[in-house]
Amino acid sequence: MTTRIAAFYLFFPFPGFEAAREPLRATLDAAGVKGTVLLAAEGVNGTIAASPEGIDIALAALRALPGAEALEAKFAEADENPFLRLKVRLKREIVTMGIPGTDPNAMVGAYVEPGDWNALISDPDTVLIDTRNDYEFAIGTFEGAIDPETKTFREFPDWFRAFREKLEAEGRKPKIAMFCTGGIRCEKATNFVKAEGIDDVFHLKGGILKYLEEVPEAESLWRGECFVFDERVSVKHDLTPGSYDMCHACKRPITDEDKASEDYRPGVSCPHCVAEMTDEQRARFAERQKQIDLARKRGEAHMGPEARRHEEA
Repeated sequence: MTTRIAAFYLFFPFPGFEAAREPLRATLDAAGVKGTVLLAAEGVNGTIAASPEGIDIALAALRALPGAEALEAKFAEADENPFLRLKVRLKREIVTMGIPGTDPNAMVGAYVEPGDWNALISDPDTVLIDTRNDYEFAIGTFEGAIDPETKTFREFPDWFRAFREKLEAEGRKPKIAMFCTGGIRCEKATNFVKAEGIDDVFHLKGGILKYLEEVPEAESLWRGECFVFDERVSVKHDLTPGSYDMCHACKRPITDEDKASEDYRPGVSCPHCVAEMTDEQRARFAERQKQIDLARKRGEAHMGPEARRHEEA
């Protein structure tokens, strides 16, 4: 049976999010849904997988939340469910920036449709910023994009404030265009940037994935592959699975060359993270991988491989 993966987010005022958790979890569980859903006062965010019928039930339940009627989803197909269980979590933010008062429900930058994106980012008066993490930028980005070299979205505000000082010292007041995988991080980033006093702020509606879906490759300004937060790891311009695997220790994308390195141990380390790990961490990851391998031999599921970071829909 085909498994359908649905990724979604929506910023909307959601004061009763705590009370919605258990009824939503029960509905999704009964429909055979697995994956992660985040609920917060600012909205919902998630990636889930189930049969097509199960996904329909889940999306109907999500859209029935007060204020979430406009929720949209992006879909992918898989041979088997990439998630081992269902998690419905209560959070302070559906994507963590960590700046008090940041509220995309109050204001955001101007949405730019994928078909209009090339013209905006080709304008010499536009500064194009990739709001994703450094390991995402490394495998693909838009032509001319700036890499903030952030390891988490929490680092973006400090980076932007320093970058803005640089622009002001140069006497520049460019248009600011931002993008991310599915739209959630750049949408929140535009709220922060506008609150910092920048007026001409734009972001790519639907994110990179919508751009790749709608803009023909011959006209595209995208270069490389796009990191995604599911078992595909990355996708090509036609949204088919890309050439990257994933290090299950640090969750970074890795190449065949990385896997040929002596620093690569499945589930334990890779060339990108081997120097970052303590002996205690390596021992813990090695034991986890051992249990995963034993479970696979017995034909059982193990919770270990599901330790993916959920940041983007």
